[in-house]
Amino acid sequence: MSRPRPDGRGDGPRPGRLVVVAGTGTEVGKTWVTAAVARHLVERGRRVAARKPAQSFAPDEAATDADVLAAATGADPHQVCPPAQWYEVPMAPPMAADALGRTPPTVTDLTAFAPWPTGIDVGLVETAGGVRSPQAVDGDVPEVVAALDPDLVLLVADAGLGTINGVRLSLAALGDGVPVHVHLNRFDPDEDLHRRNRAWLVDGDGLPVSVAIADLATVVDPAGQER
Repeated sequence: MSRPRPDGRGDGPRPGRLVVVAGTGTEVGKTWVTAAVARHLVERGRRVAARKPAQSFAPDEAATDADVLAAATGADPHQVCPPAQWYEVPMAPPMAADALGRTPPTVTDLTAFAPWPTGIDVGLVETAGGVRSPQAVDGDVPEVVAALDPDLVLLVADAGLGTINGVRLSLAALGDGVPVHVHLNRFDPDEDLHRRNRAWLVDGDGLPVSVAIADLATVVDPAGQER
């Protein structure tokens, strides 16, 4: 069931389940994971929408993150990410805006994206870069999370070297205000390091961790499993 946003801005009904997708760093595969989960849920008959509050990219990129998420959810890329927050420089959004001579976004700008359509089962909001990457002039991912008050934060991490450090630092930055689920992207069960990283996070740190998109989709949309 849809519920109003806690801040009462009136920018459309809230999805039945709102999930913020964050990463331990750049290039860990947040967009790929978000799009894969969206496609999986759509194939199960769920209504899914995605938002990318701001994106920066190289001018010669064939497809931006918004294009990828739009294709996965059947939306317009400019609905996924507002045109004013497309930055044609591969830097953190407020830095890219400044480099382009444009006004950098605030957290309020980033969270005032296109209204959610009525009846959305799962809304996915993908942030930029890592948890402590600047999202706006006045906030990083934790501030965006606080403004959106999601039901879950999905933390995407690479499965290889540096995984445990990246996950721990990201969790410390996010704090205890919202449930966090860790997904190890590019996990190879034949790689000893990948298996050991997963075991350390699960058995040592007691974290919920997935390595397969089908399992992650169940975490993102548990109600869909009951249908």
